[in-house]
Amino acid sequence: MNSPTVRGKEAPRPYFFLSYAHTPRVNSRGAADPNLWVAKLYQDLCEAILQITDLPAGHPIGFMDRSMHQGQKWAERLSRELASCRVFVPLYSPRYFKSEACGREWHLFTRRSVYQRRPTAERMTGIVPALWVPMDHYPLPRVAGELQFNHDSFGEDYAAEGLYALMKITTFSSQYHTAVWRLAQRIVDVAEQTVIPAGQVFDFESQPSAFDPPDVADKVRISVFSYSQPELPPQRSGAWYGEQRTDWQPFRPDSSRPLAQDAADVARNMGFQPTVREFEEEAEHLLTGERPSAPCVLLVDRWAFLDARRVEAVRRLDRRNLGSVAIIEPWNREDQQSRDHERMLNELGDSVLAVSRGALQKPSLRDDAAAGAPGSLEEFRGEMERAVMRACTAHEQHHRDRPDDGPTDRRPSIGP
Repeated sequence: MNSPTVRGKEAPRPYFFLSYAHTPRVNSRGAADPNLWVAKLYQDLCEAILQITDLPAGHPIGFMDRSMHQGQKWAERLSRELASCRVFVPLYSPRYFKSEACGREWHLFTRRSVYQRRPTAERMTGIVPALWVPMDHYPLPRVAGELQFNHDSFGEDYAAEGLYALMKITTFSSQYHTAVWRLAQRIVDVAEQTVIPAGQVFDFESQPSAFDPPDVADKVRISVFSYSQPELPPQRSGAWYGEQRTDWQPFRPDSSRPLAQDAADVARNMGFQPTVREFEEEAEHLLTGERPSAPCVLLVDRWAFLDARRVEAVRRLDRRNLGSVAIIEPWNREDQQSRDHERMLNELGDSVLAVSRGALQKPSLRDDAAAGAPGSLEEFRGEMERAVMRACTAHEQHHRDRPDDGPTDRRPSIGP
């Protein structure tokens, strides 16, 4: 598939593609979106490039993925932009190089040919990296370590602190504006000194990551406690279920695919390597031994509490109270059937998840009538991010606290 055209001519191509890792919110509802700082940087870069160049009104200056939406249309849009942009701007952070989606973006851009308009001492790649946070003490993957790029003209504070700190700390205001101006100049220089023909639009989801493969410590196990359609009790509709227990889709019609796939995408975009299984396949692993071998997130369908034969294993897991196992109870307020049986399902949940609910004071994503904010797919994704971080932090803390483990080569803590 070739680049888009307008009346036989090539469509205007944006100067740059801003590639960054989405940061999870610090806490639940009402918390500010931390990615708004990246959006401000993107806007400042666009304004600076507009001043430097003679781009006409309406010409695309850059591209930044603000949606975090998953699915075919989202992937196609990313692939189209990566096939047409003139410069690729990765925003360096530890989270960036753990993100599989960012690694795919890097890989797709580097599939395109790069030609230099004139010989220079520096080999142009079309990639202009920017420091979101300092990376001095963090090992870069091979593809990033091989880049030839000098940040000296951006200022000492930029190299020492990164763009995020320059934005957040008032005394660094002038240094931030200098760094943005230098970055915009660099983007324009690279775009004008290279010829990077528009590339083919590939399937985004099938592309490999350009970064080094994740180590074992980056695994996250996702399990689902729910029903398959043949197992459903008489009072529950099969509209939310499929042939497998992992096919549970509580947020239809907002999402037409299993919730576990959304959960895996969230973990994957955070730089983790997720697996998805039915709870029963994971139960022995979770209920025996001192601790699970990897952080876990359990997605609980409260309707499944009606299955007295299976629910005892969930009750036992709750009593173990393992910090490395995070439990989420997605609850769709648009599901009238669940609303009609809410009191019964809440009482069942209180008896099964007595420890978890006691600690949380209310189930995750269960609607708080006073707040008037029902559970939704968007809220689930935010809660999934926080659950992954809680489970991973507890898992690593446990291994650090064990005196008999001896020295190990572990990745840096992802705790706060």
